[in-house]
Amino acid sequence: MAVTRYIVDDVDASLEFYTEVLGFELVQRWGPPFASIGKGDQQIWISGPGTSARKAMPGGEEPVPGGWNRVVVEVDDLEAVVAQLRERGATFRNEPLEGPGGTQVLIEDPSGNPIEVFQPAS
Repeated sequence: MAVTRYIVDDVDASLEFYTEVLGFELVQRWGPPFASIGKGDQQIWISGPGTSARKAMPGGEEPVPGGWNRVVVEVDDLEAVVAQLRERGATFRNEPLEGPGGTQVLIEDPSGNPIEVFQPAS
């Protein structure tokens, strides 16, 4: 499954925009900082302040709207995938982070675009 995650400042305002303006439906809400919305086969994760996607990177950089949007690839065993990625020499933006919905790590594609590899919480 591939999902788009958008970093936002206000989850409620984003939900209103996507549902009322663009016709998305609420799929899931994980507390105030996170919502999943869908329209047909398209799914967007809306991540506000307080989610793991908003935590600062090791160099102090903070994910903000616009520059940290990424494709999310869901996996069953994040630890095994991270090991494979390290063997292949992938560029990591951070080490795995835990949040309310699971664990994630950010890698870069060959052009430097961020990809989130995500394992849902059990």
